[in-house]
Amino acid sequence: MRRLFPPPADDRPESSRTPGGGRWSIEALADAYAYPETATDPDGDGVWLRANMVSSLDGAAYHDGRSQPLSSKADMRVFGVLRGLADAVVVGAQTVRQEGYGPPHEREVFARRRAEAGQGPVPVMAVVSAGLDLDFSQPLFTRPLVPTLLVTGAGAPSDRVAAAREAGAEVVFAGEGATVDPHRLPRALAGRGLRRLLTEGGPRLLGQLVAGGALDELCLTVAPRITSGEASRIVNGPGTEVPVEYALAGVLEEDGFLFTRYRRSGPAPDDGALTPE
Repeated sequence: MRRLFPPPADDRPESSRTPGGGRWSIEALADAYAYPETATDPDGDGVWLRANMVSSLDGAAYHDGRSQPLSSKADMRVFGVLRGLADAVVVGAQTVRQEGYGPPHEREVFARRRAEAGQGPVPVMAVVSAGLDLDFSQPLFTRPLVPTLLVTGAGAPSDRVAAAREAGAEVVFAGEGATVDPHRLPRALAGRGLRRLLTEGGPRLLGQLVAGGALDELCLTVAPRITSGEASRIVNGPGTEVPVEYALAGVLEEDGFLFTRYRRSGPAPDDGALTPE
């Protein structure tokens, strides 16, 4: 792996100096993707929501219904690092069903870093859903190391809220109606001490978070593959009045895959609540 942007400097951390552009260590990747201080200050009240997505060269977010065909070993390392740094992983209910999400597994390589950061052994899974139409007998709800959260609106079906709680999930309300308010979602999680947030989509959830002004950073893997077909873009939701501006923060490359980071640089839009999944 090699850094394309910002240009390598002689004074960068020793952990990121990999001779010949070889495989970076987990520590080097963790340093490169570290959350900003606003989300890591134990005495602060900041929260930071980043997204991790993969796209083909022609803009597809998945192939044959899943993102895995667009991925690579390097992409999975970055995926693992981003999870290893997060307090919580925010994901839409449709993506949970489609990708077959299970509970995160504890990884020894992150144990020291997470302990020093005051984090639990694994990130909390926070599933966003209005109708709570999920199979609560799945391991994501019955066998997580830390309880799975369901983020919904106060108007969610009461029988499904009860079923979720009976299965061991914790329900977080981030909206007054049946849907989740994107403005309230990060703060609702921050109120539980979860301030370093990572969303893995899907495209509809990500689109709503962008339109609602909640997304601070996009980590986008560009795969050197073309899929054609009718696959969604990585962001597929309500349009914004004007495009939301993001500034390039970093680019890594390995085997033709580009690992980019963009941070929001323009004003955040304001465009309503999250629709059901």
